[in-house]
Amino acid sequence: MSRIPELTIQEDSMGKISVIIRNKNEQDFIGFAIQSVIDNFDDPEIIVVDNNSTDDSLGIINMFRAHHNIKILNIGKYSPGASLNLGIKNCNNKVILILSAHSQITKMDLDMVKEKLKNNVAIFGKQIPIYRGKKINRRYIWSHFGDKEETNMVSEIENRPFLHNAFCFYRKDILESFPFDESYSTKEDRYWAIDILEKGYEYYYSPDLEVNHYWTPNGATWKGIG
Repeated sequence: MSRIPELTIQEDSMGKISVIIRNKNEQDFIGFAIQSVIDNFDDPEIIVVDNNSTDDSLGIINMFRAHHNIKILNIGKYSPGASLNLGIKNCNNKVILILSAHSQITKMDLDMVKEKLKNNVAIFGKQIPIYRGKKINRRYIWSHFGDKEETNMVSEIENRPFLHNAFCFYRKDILESFPFDESYSTKEDRYWAIDILEKGYEYYYSPDLEVNHYWTPNGATWKGIG
């Protein structure tokens, strides 16, 4: 295992975190995502990377901006990696959470996250799939989010390392050194995990971190609903 630089966080910034949310017409759930960030973190910095939304999602985001630290960035030529790298460049805190615009944080332990980030480059949490209000069976991709912690998770379904950016914490210094590949149209998180393992680093899965992940009609992760 390669040794990563020590994570140093001052006591006066223990509650501070930057959160990146990618948005493309997410009016149905982005308010729930933002509110859950506000409820779980002390004065979070929220970076919304918007890809030319035409619905009311920007109006919902602006409703929160009057009282919270929220910045909206626009990206016209979208790819998952490009949007995340843009958000990372604009983050001011040492710990970054990447959160899906249709995910709602339900269980959080920031102290544990910061402790684990001393030896891991990323930590992702458990996802509960919610289909039209109903919790569904954890099949296909959802079967990865079990009840046991795991280091360097590998997906037997995808036959490659498994990391998921719907709810994943990173160190900013690591993401600055190893940005996401902007050429992929999907699964930038898995390709990043492959690269990071080849470099000798480790990442971690914790079931003690949890989100509700809500169904959207064009969602890429909803194969095998039932």
